[in-house]
Amino acid sequence: MALYEHLLIARQDISAQQVDALATHLKTIVEGEGGKVEKQEYWGLRGLAYRIKKNRKGHYVLLNINAPAKAVIELERQLKINEDVLRFLTVKVDAFEQSSSKTRRDDRGDGKPEGEAVKEETAQ
Repeated sequence: MALYEHLLIARQDISAQQVDALATHLKTIVEGEGGKVEKQEYWGLRGLAYRIKKNRKGHYVLLNINAPAKAVIELERQLKINEDVLRFLTVKVDAFEQSSSKTRRDDRGDGKPEGEAVKEETAQ
């Protein structure tokens, strides 16, 4: 099975619970085709660079998928039908990224950019 990163942008006027329900539905589609969703991240309501179908904002969801190609084809077919979905992008990857930059910042615990933390350690 191959590894995929799938990013989904849903309409701004649906609730976060509806977005979560949509992601759960997508998870069942992938699992029904013999795949597995390794990670599901809700990135929140974010502004778009330009209007898409009269929307200025969208709910972003990232799915890390370990599945055969037919599962991804079915997933994308279902997303084309869904009116709540503005855009989606599926990219085949060699390995999943372990952590985002936000997580790395939180792991250090000081909340400062990496450069400042290094400067303070060398100054002491």
